[in-house]
Amino acid sequence: MTTVETDVLIVGSGPAGAAAALALSTYGVANTVVTRHAGLADTPRAHITNQRTMEVLRDLGVEDEVVAKATPQHLMGNTVFCTSLAGEELGRLRSWGNDPLIQAAHELASPSRMCDMPQHLMEPVLVDAAVARGTSLRFETEYVSHVQDADGVTATLKDRLRGDSYEIRAKYLIGADGGRSRVAENAGLPTVGTMGVAGSVNIVFEADLAKYTAHRPATLYWVLAPGATVGGIGAGLVRCVRPWNEWMIVWGYDLDAGAPDLTEEYALSVVRRLIGDDEIPVRITSSSAWTVNHLYAEEYRDGRVLCAGDAVHRHPPSNGLGSNTSIQDAYNLAWKLRLVLDGTASPALLDSYSAERAPIGRQIVERANKSIGETAPVFEALGGLAPQTPEQLWASIDARKDATAAGEKQRQELREAIAAKVYEFNAHGVEMNQRYTSAAVVPDGTDDPGFDQDPELHHKPTTRPGARLPHAWITHGTTQLSTLDAAGHGRFTLFTGIGGEGWIRAADEAARTLGIEIATAVIGPGRRYEDPYGDWARLRETAESGALLVRPDHHIAFRHSAASDAADELLTAALRRILGRG
Repeated sequence: MTTVETDVLIVGSGPAGAAAALALSTYGVANTVVTRHAGLADTPRAHITNQRTMEVLRDLGVEDEVVAKATPQHLMGNTVFCTSLAGEELGRLRSWGNDPLIQAAHELASPSRMCDMPQHLMEPVLVDAAVARGTSLRFETEYVSHVQDADGVTATLKDRLRGDSYEIRAKYLIGADGGRSRVAENAGLPTVGTMGVAGSVNIVFEADLAKYTAHRPATLYWVLAPGATVGGIGAGLVRCVRPWNEWMIVWGYDLDAGAPDLTEEYALSVVRRLIGDDEIPVRITSSSAWTVNHLYAEEYRDGRVLCAGDAVHRHPPSNGLGSNTSIQDAYNLAWKLRLVLDGTASPALLDSYSAERAPIGRQIVERANKSIGETAPVFEALGGLAPQTPEQLWASIDARKDATAAGEKQRQELREAIAAKVYEFNAHGVEMNQRYTSAAVVPDGTDDPGFDQDPELHHKPTTRPGARLPHAWITHGTTQLSTLDAAGHGRFTLFTGIGGEGWIRAADEAARTLGIEIATAVIGPGRRYEDPYGDWARLRETAESGALLVRPDHHIAFRHSAASDAADELLTAALRRILGRG
């Protein structure tokens, strides 16, 4: 049997696999991606791309291309609740950072803006850049099984065109093969939860709906219609893929009855019902059935096999967290693999991958499923959940217009129910508050600062070890850049200020001793970087002479409050711990 060799074998070319390939190739690590499919994603699927993911793509050098192809944040504007696109509007929620107060929080939190980048556009950006930087990509190649030993992993693959099998020998295997991951199953990763808790159908179509949507730009239009059952909440969903002529409808079905026959006639009937205008020309491009899942893995690693993306967290698309978390999994893992493969770090560093990412996976699975239930009160306020005839439903909806005490109460309940959907459509804290605890983070003895506001809704920056480096605009000559731009790029970065010269010497010494690249960023008047707005001074939570050691993935690994005569020993010891070389 023919055997091919590579450093890292990646099974799956979706957001997790493609991002892993891009990061590894950017860092100079040989990798091969295999996918059982003949091409990349051909339907929109995942689409919301949040600020943290855009920061990752910024660091990997593809943010500008994504921005050029994505729907910008201001056109994601609202979430609309209506009886059909052509029918009555029931209410709106400013969403995805477009509320003025939330928009300000987004501006303060990150140099990047969220956008709507459908998966069939995102995957080519990631994969093309990965291949251009060295990734080997094999389509029509099905993963069958793997065995591992002390030195590597041997995967058996099937060429679906030729029909024969062959082996790829890799030092590590990444299972990024989606919600029915064979790699995760074969690795025996322990999971919690249930697959198939509800049934849904995606219907992708083309239609010029500008007259019903351009004046109220939105990514999601929720339609209360008799017979709608998305997630059991009594609604159909019209999602904008490209303003305002490419769309996708999400429509529910009864799992006990089985998926409907996805004929063009069936798809067109659903589309017509939710648009509410039979005169609009419609072209159906695809239909597919899927299930809502509520499952997460407790461990992401089995020896030399590591899983990422939907292989280890499976949930509905609520909150738009799926592809974001998948890309962030890959970003967390890639730099660790690079340092282990080149001998800079011990394989023990890879234990931090599960320790850091599994809690995030659990959080987003729970949040996404909770968001489904939080939609029900919107339709409950309109009487849309009680068993009734269509005529009774429309009468209940019309009752909100009455100049009566009951009508006033109904209007109030509807406003409150729509406002409560902020937990799905503006969950800035869920997206940005990731704080890691693992052996790859060195505690500084300070108490966890906690949160002053709801941590699901509001981002709170901190430099406490484990947190993401706070964003602040700084300058280098005539160039303005983010503190995040001064970090990343596949290497550790030591931040300090005036009086922190001892930390710079310590970074140089640690780099020589441990054979690791450490960039330095000195911020202050007359230094390489300056802080003209004083934003960094307010965010750094140390004296000017203190130190922050930032990992390649922007998370803070070590913090010291001020200058120290023992800087050399402290920094080298911290890095030894992080790298598993203690």
